[in-house]
Amino acid sequence: MKFIANIVLVAPEIPHNTGNIIRLCANVGARLHLVKPIGFSLDNSNLQRAALDYTDLTNMIVHDSTEDFLDSASIDRVFAAVTNSSVRYTIPQYQLGDTIIFGSESVGLSHQVTSKIPDINRIQIPMMPSNRSINLSNAVAVVAYEMWRQIGFLGANTQK
Repeated sequence: MKFIANIVLVAPEIPHNTGNIIRLCANVGARLHLVKPIGFSLDNSNLQRAALDYTDLTNMIVHDSTEDFLDSASIDRVFAAVTNSSVRYTIPQYQLGDTIIFGSESVGLSHQVTSKIPDINRIQIPMMPSNRSINLSNAVAVVAYEMWRQIGFLGANTQK
């Protein structure tokens, strides 16, 4: 099965956010990649509550490190969500199966990770000046839906 996108969370810390992202991935047809260290147990009740019954509907892979994940990815189709880029998340022409990497809630992505991603693939979500970031699960939703929109909402329910 081809997924609309690969959503990668590097060192997620808050189970509620990851639970929401599990639901999101199930609903848009994305594969979820979690990169250790994970700040909670995958059987955490808060994670399960936020994910509802979508955990079984989400294809989820856990990686030991960012390098482990990047070794398996086509780097030219990997995007990184950062706060300091001039490339808005709507600019890239996303393709089926592209990858977007998000950092942890408290520190984002390290320079070690972002330095491996081409500058043009480092994207940002615009926000008001002086703000640091938006909630991780909201950021993932914004970008995932843009990626899906660009490929014509492939696989979506077409009922009106």
